[in-house]
Amino acid sequence: MSTLLISGGTVYTADAQESVHARGAVLVVDDRIVAVGPAAEVEQAVAALTPGQRGELRTLDASRMMVLPGLVNDHWHEMFAMGFPLRGALRPASDREDQVAFLGGGGNMHEISATFDRFDGLIAGLTPDEAQAIAEYSMWTQLRGGVTTLGDMGSLNRPASMVAAARRLGLRFSASTWASDAVCPADGTEFRRTRDADTILSGVEELIGQVAGDTTGRLRCRPSIAYVTNMTDELATGMAELIARHDLPFATHVGALRHEADVLRAYYGTTGLRRLAELGLVDERLTAAHAAFLDDDEQKLMLAGQAHISHSPAKYGPSGESAVTETGVVPALRRAGLDVSLSTDGSSLPNAGMAEAMRAAWQMYNELSADQTEVLPTDALAMATRLGAKGLRWDDQVGSLEPGKQADLVLIPTHDYRYLLNSRPLESFLWLGGSADVDTVIVGGRTLISGGKGVEADENGLRERYLDALRGFTTRVLRIPDEVVGRVLGQVSR
Repeated sequence: MSTLLISGGTVYTADAQESVHARGAVLVVDDRIVAVGPAAEVEQAVAALTPGQRGELRTLDASRMMVLPGLVNDHWHEMFAMGFPLRGALRPASDREDQVAFLGGGGNMHEISATFDRFDGLIAGLTPDEAQAIAEYSMWTQLRGGVTTLGDMGSLNRPASMVAAARRLGLRFSASTWASDAVCPADGTEFRRTRDADTILSGVEELIGQVAGDTTGRLRCRPSIAYVTNMTDELATGMAELIARHDLPFATHVGALRHEADVLRAYYGTTGLRRLAELGLVDERLTAAHAAFLDDDEQKLMLAGQAHISHSPAKYGPSGESAVTETGVVPALRRAGLDVSLSTDGSSLPNAGMAEAMRAAWQMYNELSADQTEVLPTDALAMATRLGAKGLRWDDQVGSLEPGKQADLVLIPTHDYRYLLNSRPLESFLWLGGSADVDTVIVGGRTLISGGKGVEADENGLRERYLDALRGFTTRVLRIPDEVVGRVLGQVSR
């Protein structure tokens, strides 16, 4: 039995009322929140504890800190195996010769389709030990930035190894597979089938069974399809049947890029969201990543189905995407009542985290509408916590600080110049703070990060195992010469 009182901080609950307690407290017994609110009220709950619980009581002084729910990143890809070639370590130090990449300029859809279809072969080239070492370090960077619940939407990694990494690190993980069975070649107008849909679906079934056997309560499964450009009707129909049978959420990327709709009409006869709707996949189970390039009828389909959108605004500019400003569709759908959560998407190197996604949403949505109240700081927090949990169908357990929910919390210091005289520390954090400011991360009442350092995980050990695994995979599978890899790693302080 363990009892923890976190007292004195500014508590942002992210509940449905966006309640904030300026001098608040949270009482945790074992893995659950039993009381949250003004410190004086929570003290009454402490007094009502059993003698055994009071005997186990520890107090964490959170004065001059923010207390937030654990952040929920519901659209993430584990990509760290590509740390050398994919916008990674082999780039020159200068950025002056950079060119528009395949996600920029409206999207090179043929290159995107082909790249995504190659992931399966690369995943197969990872040994299980390499896959786990790479996943552990990648997941660690998320945990260090305050993410307590991570939603995979298809990764360049082995699902079983990612599940093992999540177990070892102690964070919550919604597992998925990489699912692609078609490609849109540049030399024609017909899609080419590249994989057997039934084999892919069998792999998803296997993962569902593996997760169902978990006893920690920290693992779930959300099947996904890589992208609507890489999806046959057979794969989508099978996925619809599977998620209905197992009562699971579903995710895919759709409406992501300007050129997407034209290519899909040429190769499949209709747009991506219409295909999903015709195949029974546009409803409350769906999390649609990006969803910025949807026409009026497609927007009506999203609203009628009460689907969910996951947006990654801090990632778009650096990748050349324009999924906030070019169409304004996602902010408009949010104003119309659709749930929109925030996420990081994926990268081969650490990229903008959930704190940065909150800042981008707060600034960009408001600028787009010329209304500084469209997304308030507490709205941005809800998009990074409660709404992401709802998209994962995990909001019964996580996403807000409320009695009965899992004790997933993040503490951020608010004692320096950035917070001076501001009675709204979350606003100061969005102005000048970031992922690196996270001090304490608690998952299910278990402290995993304290003082910005791992309590159970050894960051240096994770890093060493990651670099060793990366070297093996990069030289063996990607066929980058060992002397090139060794030269780069030799410049890294290990």
